[in-house]
Amino acid sequence: MFKQREAIIRLLKDSDAETVNLTKQQLVQGGAKAIPDLRDLLSTDDQRVTLHVREILTEIEIRHAKGAFEEICGTISDLVDLERACWYLAQIFQPGVDIEPYQKTIDAWSRELRDRLSHCDSDSSRAGAMAQLFGKDIGLRGNEDDYYNARNSLLPCVMDSRLGIPISLSLLYMIVGRRAAVAVEGINLPGHFVVRHGTVLLDPFHEGRILTTSDCAQILSGQNRTLHRDHLQPAQPKLILIRMLANLLYIFQQEQNGPLHTMIAQWIHLLDPK
Repeated sequence: MFKQREAIIRLLKDSDAETVNLTKQQLVQGGAKAIPDLRDLLSTDDQRVTLHVREILTEIEIRHAKGAFEEICGTISDLVDLERACWYLAQIFQPGVDIEPYQKTIDAWSRELRDRLSHCDSDSSRAGAMAQLFGKDIGLRGNEDDYYNARNSLLPCVMDSRLGIPISLSLLYMIVGRRAAVAVEGINLPGHFVVRHGTVLLDPFHEGRILTTSDCAQILSGQNRTLHRDHLQPAQPKLILIRMLANLLYIFQQEQNGPLHTMIAQWIHLLDPK
């Protein structure tokens, strides 16, 4: 509890907007360590105070998430880092979102996947079990009706709606697979991100359907491109994060949202300073 709790409450209730804003700025500077004391202020009966405190908590959370995300951008090396980056990304664009329930859901999905794979003895049977779980039972699929929506790139939103774009859906396969101790690689197929287990390719956007090399060649032919061996190489975590951010960059560019466009462009530069 703040030592000057009553004084802070009086300042937040002040009729002078400048006084209130200055108080809020000073409380934001307290950072994450001030969160418990700020939450204590939410018990105040005055709605103005609780509204201001919620805004302060939101600003602190966003600042913390941005700092943590940018730190990961400079050091990202594996799927664990990539998953953490995605949770921070959600906190930046969905202030107040509680990540813990979503992580618990992923743990539950991974336990179910582990149980199902215990009865499988080949890449093909395991891929089929994954397609059944993710695409049919959980219902993860592509959002074809509202493809260019930023929510399709945020894991909590994708998990709530079961709708996403190829890369966010693929990432869920990869994250759940890692926790279930089964290898699921991201494949940066131009124009359509997919995953691979062993020798089997799956298309999370289309409910985990199994893909052949010919299917991949057909996907690229629609872009007047020819399939090459390099197209089927595993994508590194840094590349996956860059591609996710590039999708958001395009969306905010189309929406003419200059501040968000600039912020994401800076993150991409952190990941790839070329």
